[in-house]
Amino acid sequence: MSLDPIAKFQPEQRNAIEAFDVPQNLTYNWEYDNDRKRLARLYENAKRDQWNSTERLDWSIDVDPEKGLMPDAAIGIFGTDIWQKLDAKQIERLRHEAVTWQLCQFLHGEQGALLATAQIVDSVPWYEGKQYGATQVMDEARHVEVYRRFIQEKLGNQYDVNPELKKLLDQILADSRWDMKFLGMQIIVEGLALAAFGTMRDTTTNSLLRDLTAAVMEDESRHVAFGVLSLREYCADLTEKEKIEREEFIYEACVLMRDRIQSREVWERMDLDPELCIEHSEKSGIAAQFRHRLFSKIVPNVKSLGLLSDRQRERFHQLDVLQYEHETTSDVEHDIEIEQRVRAGEIDPATLAS
Repeated sequence: MSLDPIAKFQPEQRNAIEAFDVPQNLTYNWEYDNDRKRLARLYENAKRDQWNSTERLDWSIDVDPEKGLMPDAAIGIFGTDIWQKLDAKQIERLRHEAVTWQLCQFLHGEQGALLATAQIVDSVPWYEGKQYGATQVMDEARHVEVYRRFIQEKLGNQYDVNPELKKLLDQILADSRWDMKFLGMQIIVEGLALAAFGTMRDTTTNSLLRDLTAAVMEDESRHVAFGVLSLREYCADLTEKEKIEREEFIYEACVLMRDRIQSREVWERMDLDPELCIEHSEKSGIAAQFRHRLFSKIVPNVKSLGLLSDRQRERFHQLDVLQYEHETTSDVEHDIEIEQRVRAGEIDPATLAS
């Protein structure tokens, strides 16, 4: 049972149109060199794998968020005294609010990615980077389209952008250095989103949400690989002072993202004690595991960039995310995904770039 759609988003905490000035570097590239073969291959993959949500997804599938699109165990207070005191109607509402909050943050994050990627096309000095970045702009526009449509038509509910996510997006967009935009968006925000999407795809009980998420993930794996490949070359030449500055940025961004996923706005809308709900969520086994998995893409990628010094390792240990340092990096994961799709017959090997 889909709920009544909402005609349009009406933010509660900010103007619908928000403008602010940012410094922006712009580079031409008159050499048109195409020597970075792995970036050139990503560009070829992106051209081949473009998709149209109107044709690919079955939007007629019914969605009932009150029955639960995700397992109840993913809700931080599941099984606690607070949960036990909720009646059936309140639990249905909490399921609806929780999935709406999560998908709205995906939507707002995708809009931030759309803006940041457009800036990257202007500022990245490499021709291959500008080419690939242009395909990512199209990808991000499509992601905004599918999440906006799902929320408006299927959930009939909305949340503003979370304050911690908005703060990080502002920092990324206002920094004129192209590598900081890569670090913030391609490594932190996209890396976190990729892990969150994976959990949603593997556990949702609704086929439309599963197919939508799987389609978005095909693009996202390329995006994070784009960041890793670009930054690995650039970071190798950084001075020690520049590396320390970037490690500081990464750590602060990780803290902001950890705080973003506390779902405070959901507890407040449900008239529950937010501090008590957050405390229970921190102790919840499955919910805590879900939060930790969100960093499983970030830590190995940061390590591969040479930005995991002993000082950073200690801080990641304090965040309880250091255990992911030996996971596979996103550029390798993307290569593995392509190989699996070839074996499954989803991709014609003849279309693969050399």
